[in-house]
Amino acid sequence: MPAGGGPHEAVPLPPPRTATGYFTPESGSTVGTAMIVSVVFDHPVTRRSAVSRAVRVLATPGVPVAGHWFGDRRLDLRPQRFWAAGTLVDLRLRLDGVETAPGRYGTQSKDIVFRVGREQADEVDAARHTLTVRRGGRTVRVLPVSTGDPGHATYDGTMVITQKFARTRMNGATVGFGGAYDIADVPHAMRLTDSGTFLHGNYWSPRGVFGAANTSHGCVGLPDARGGAPDSPAGWLYGQSLVGDPVTVTHSTGPRVGPGNGLGGWNLPWREWTATG
Repeated sequence: MPAGGGPHEAVPLPPPRTATGYFTPESGSTVGTAMIVSVVFDHPVTRRSAVSRAVRVLATPGVPVAGHWFGDRRLDLRPQRFWAAGTLVDLRLRLDGVETAPGRYGTQSKDIVFRVGREQADEVDAARHTLTVRRGGRTVRVLPVSTGDPGHATYDGTMVITQKFARTRMNGATVGFGGAYDIADVPHAMRLTDSGTFLHGNYWSPRGVFGAANTSHGCVGLPDARGGAPDSPAGWLYGQSLVGDPVTVTHSTGPRVGPGNGLGGWNLPWREWTATG
């Protein structure tokens, strides 16, 4: 047989390049009225319009929902105002076959359904050192707090509880404060920003600072016991709170929280929010 006359071996095709969106909140969860749907992609998205059309949020009862891009990997979606209590929300990912960037395609086609629970809003007055819990506009309880000291003022504006930890470690080195603190067992901690702002129990500060002085590195602290006391102000609030509850800080000397810091999108006016949908 002449050289080169044999059968040719098939050349394997390279695997397809894919993009995956990681979403918040989880399907089946019950969340607070300020929950913002967030989809974070594992690769940069350059064809944002196509992806935006393939990611929809529908609500029952119906309300308009719009998306906003933060950079080239994160798409957040929300209504103009907080969800009504009891709303059923359906995140529809129809990304299968959608080109997210040249030569890269989505693979997901799924529905993520969650429910909005009761209405609760926390209002922190940094000047008065108080946290007021309201449900349906009615004051349920006023708690003493200590917010950020003059050199580390707590963010002003509306933040959203994104995670809850019965206990967690807080190390100043991870958020740019060096060795200022390293507490292994902070109780009743609820994350408010990606940059490290928490609403949490505090057992190490004198009780007299709560309701009277701002002494933290930017977090909002409430009285608690080591290990976490369920009947402490921090323990009570932790038990009453849902991921997705809004926490609004007023009268702080700190800057307004950025709309992309945690689920801070409520600080962006609706006209600006919809400008990059």
